[in-house]
Amino acid sequence: MRPVPAAPDEPAPAMAGVPDAFDHPDDRAEFRRPGHRPGVELYRAHIIRHAFEPHTHDAFGLGAIESGVERFRYRGADHLAPSGSVVLMNPDELHTGRAETEGGWRYRMAYIDADVVARVTGEDGWWFDTAVGLDTASATRVTALLDTLWRTREPLAFDSALHALLAEFRRHARVPRPVRAEGAPRFAPVIDYMRAHLSRRLTLEELAREAGLSPFHFLRSFQAHCHATPQQMLMALRLFEAKRRLAAGEPPAQVALAAGLTDQAHLTRAFARRYGVTPARYQKQMRA
Repeated sequence: MRPVPAAPDEPAPAMAGVPDAFDHPDDRAEFRRPGHRPGVELYRAHIIRHAFEPHTHDAFGLGAIESGVERFRYRGADHLAPSGSVVLMNPDELHTGRAETEGGWRYRMAYIDADVVARVTGEDGWWFDTAVGLDTASATRVTALLDTLWRTREPLAFDSALHALLAEFRRHARVPRPVRAEGAPRFAPVIDYMRAHLSRRLTLEELAREAGLSPFHFLRSFQAHCHATPQQMLMALRLFEAKRRLAAGEPPAQVALAAGLTDQAHLTRAFARRYGVTPARYQKQMRA
C-alpha cells in the first residue's frame, strides 16, 4: 500500500537529515528586534524553494523586493511583487509567499505595530488598499532605510531612519482607515474567541455560536469574508502567539502547549512553514 501523507499541521515522524526549516540550502531568513523600540521587528530573507503557509502579523508589514519576484496570496487574491516594488500589508491579514522566479526572491521587511506608526507619524488610522506598489525609486530608498535600521545600534539613528521609512510609505496609505466591511463585526468576536482559546480543540459549532450562525453557514461566510478557513485562521493565530512567546524567551516546549500545538516538534515544523526559521533559531536571533 502507498503511505498516507500526514494531515496538514499534524505531527509526523521526524526523518534523520531532514531540515526543520528549508528544503533548499540557499534559503535564508533572519529576524531582529531593536531593544529600545518595542513594536518593531525587522526581517530580511532570500527564498528560493520555501513556500510560506498562511500566517499573520498583528503589525503593518512594510518592505521592498530587492531581486526576483514573489507570489503571495493576500485578502483573497494572488499578487506578484517584482524587483523594484514595495510591499504593503495591513495588520492581521493572512498571507502566503513563494518564489515566482527560478532564483527565488530577496527582500526586506519591517513589521511595525499600528500604535508605533501613529506615534511616529502623528496620524491614526493608516490603511493600505493595495498590497504591491510598483515604484523602483521608492523601493531603492526603502531598501536602503531597512538596511540602516538593521545595521544601526544607535537608538537616535534608528528612530530617525524609522521616521524616514514611514514617510516613504505615507503616499500609499489611506488615512483615516476606511469603514470596515459589513461582515467584520460579526467575525471579530469569533477571532477574539479563537485567541482566547488557542490551547483548546475548538469545534465548528462553538465558533458558529459566536457569530450567531448555523455551523456550515458560518464556515462558508467566514471563508468568504476572511479568505481563509476557520482552521487556517486558528493555526495562524496559534503560530503568531508562539512567535510572541518565543520572542519573550519562553521555552519552546512550554510555548507549544500554550499555543495549542501537540508538542515541540509540531511547533518546530509549523513555525518554520510560516516564518522561515525554527523556533530555536528565532530565539537566538532575538537575543543577538
